[in-house]
Amino acid sequence: MKIALLSRNKKLYSTRRLIEAAEEKGHEIQVIDVLRAYMNITSHKPSIHYKGEELNDFDAVIPRIGASVTFYGAAVLRQFEMMGVFPLNESVALTRSRDKLRSLQLLSRRGIGLPVTVYASKPDDVKDMVKMVGGAPLVVKILEGTQGIGVVLAETQKAAESIIEGFMGVNANILVQEYIKESKGVDIRCFVIGGKVVASMKRQGPKGEFRSNIHRGGTATSIRITPEERSTAVRAAKIMGLNVAGVDLLRSNHGPVVMEVNSSPGLEGIESTTGKDIAGMVIDYIEKNSKFGKTRTRGKG
Repeated sequence: MKIALLSRNKKLYSTRRLIEAAEEKGHEIQVIDVLRAYMNITSHKPSIHYKGEELNDFDAVIPRIGASVTFYGAAVLRQFEMMGVFPLNESVALTRSRDKLRSLQLLSRRGIGLPVTVYASKPDDVKDMVKMVGGAPLVVKILEGTQGIGVVLAETQKAAESIIEGFMGVNANILVQEYIKESKGVDIRCFVIGGKVVASMKRQGPKGEFRSNIHRGGTATSIRITPEERSTAVRAAKIMGLNVAGVDLLRSNHGPVVMEVNSSPGLEGIESTTGKDIAGMVIDYIEKNSKFGKTRTRGKG
C-alpha cells in the first residue's frame, strides 16, 4: 500500500512510529506537511499538489493534524477523501471531535456519562452558572485549549466567579464543569482502534496538580478497566465517528464520565506504559479496512 501521513514534524514520536510500523509491513509511506499542500478543487478531477508535484495513487491517509491547524488540515484530508483515498479518521469526525462543545452535546444526546457542564456567552448571572455545576470547586476550560493548557481549578465560590468573569472579559469561549473530587487527579486514557479498546493507562497528576496530562508532568501506569469503562470508551469513539481515538475517562461516584475524545492521540505514552505496538495495530487496521472510496464523506460537506 501507499500511505499518506499528514504530519508537520517527522521527528515526533507518533510520526516516527507510524513510519516504522508501515515500512516494517512493506508499505510505502510519505509524510506530508498539510500547510505546504495545496489543492485543485474541481468537479471531475480533484487533486493535491505538494512541493510542485501532484500527489497520486495513495491507498490510505493517516491524519496527525495539530489543533492549531485543524481548519486547513481538515480541508486537505477532505480533498484526499474526494479523491477516493481511505482516511484512518474522516475529516468530519476530526472536526467534530475538535469542537469540544459540539462533541459534549453529541455525547450527552446519546446518554454517555459526562461531568455537569455549562456553556454561556455573556451570562446575566455568573453565580447561577456556578450553582448549576454544583458550586465550587469547579473546573473552567477554554474551548480551544489542549494538553491541559487553559484549564483552571477554582476552589472557592469567589475564585470561580472571578475566573469566569476574567475569561469572559477577554472574550474567551469557556466551559464550566463539575469537579469530580473522587477521581483525585487521576484519569484513564483508553486507546480505541476499530471499535475495540486495545490499550489503557491511568494518568496521575504530580502532587498539587489536578491535571493529569503527561505533558504537564503527570505519570502513567497500565490499568485494567471495567466492562462499563470499556463500553463507554468504545461508544464515545463511535459517536464521534472515529476509527482511532484516545478517550479520556474519570471514575466518578456515578460511573465513568468522558472528559474528551481525541482524534489524534499520541502514541508515546500509551506504548511506553503498556509495552504494546499501537502503531503496528493502526497499520493493521488500515490493511484490513482500506478500500478505494470507502468514506462516508466522499463528495459530501
